[in-house]
Amino acid sequence: MLMQSPLRLPRTGRTLRNRSVLAAMTNKQSAEDGTLSPAEIQWLAHRAAGGFGIITTAATHVTPGGKSWCGEMGVWSDHHLPGLTTLANAIRAEGAVSLAQIFHGGRRAPREWTGQQPVSASDLPADDRTEATRMLSSLEVDDLVTAFVEAAVRCERAGLDGVELHGAHGYLISQFLGTKTNRRTDRWGGDLASRARFLQSIVEGIRAATAPSFLIAVRLSPVLPDVGVTLADSEALVPLVASWDIDLLHVSCWDVTVQDEDHGQTFTRRFRDALPTDVPLISTGGIWTQSDVDFVFDQGADLVGVARAGIGHADWPRQLAGGITDPKRPPFTPEHLARAALSPPFIEYMRRWKGFVTDGRA
Repeated sequence: MLMQSPLRLPRTGRTLRNRSVLAAMTNKQSAEDGTLSPAEIQWLAHRAAGGFGIITTAATHVTPGGKSWCGEMGVWSDHHLPGLTTLANAIRAEGAVSLAQIFHGGRRAPREWTGQQPVSASDLPADDRTEATRMLSSLEVDDLVTAFVEAAVRCERAGLDGVELHGAHGYLISQFLGTKTNRRTDRWGGDLASRARFLQSIVEGIRAATAPSFLIAVRLSPVLPDVGVTLADSEALVPLVASWDIDLLHVSCWDVTVQDEDHGQTFTRRFRDALPTDVPLISTGGIWTQSDVDFVFDQGADLVGVARAGIGHADWPRQLAGGITDPKRPPFTPEHLARAALSPPFIEYMRRWKGFVTDGRA
């Protein structure tokens, strides 16, 4: 089966043991100051032991002002290094590759968690998620680029294999990419290349500040109507991002079977066709069964990522490799999830997902 086969990353020559990816998953297990808890380290290490090729951390904020929810891990200070180092060692010991997903919430980093007014590419009115948002000055944008680079360097010092830049789901990088949230007239706004300059500066800064072997992945959403990212924008952005010496591009589909209305093709296929062949593509979104995996590979993905399947089954890749084509689906009992290395706060969070926990929301 293709998912169990190794994959050589073209830029570095590094070989992944297989093509399964634990995607970044909010789990609310970190301390208030962003330090990793033993429970969060155990949850990720357990998935490395379960056979995943790549383990991605939950989104981790690069400045205190970028925090989007409680229990969110941080990577903005050296006081995070001990936990990050323990995590890196644990994942490496199990044979998986480790990526920290680094991000800033932007307009979706509420004052409740930061003590600050939210910021973004442009001034934005209040909406149902956040208060009115302040435009970052050009100097502040430069400082945030530096914060992303310093966060990546910190990850490298801890022994993590790379970072995934979270340019999906409407957070700050997305807000710079979108025409609704980025109406700037300076070098950080304008046409697509200018709106992408924030992401490009981060990628180039990390590449210059880290070893050649350090991995950089970029995660993008195909369409984000609320920030003004269209599929045409994303397709034009894909080859541009690929030209920046990244190692992996990750398309976040939410549902890998959805087809765009104009062309009748999946987002995975659209991204694969726009992406140079020497940049591997990760696709995620509702993947659970062997049939799902086969479908995504048929659409052109090089790796498949899961979140919920990896929560319910720490050994999801090994189950499929062992011939279990449709691993048990939710709801899961709290006892099952505890055995799968979810802490009580994580289980409580999953109760908010409809039908995931037997005693959760109906």
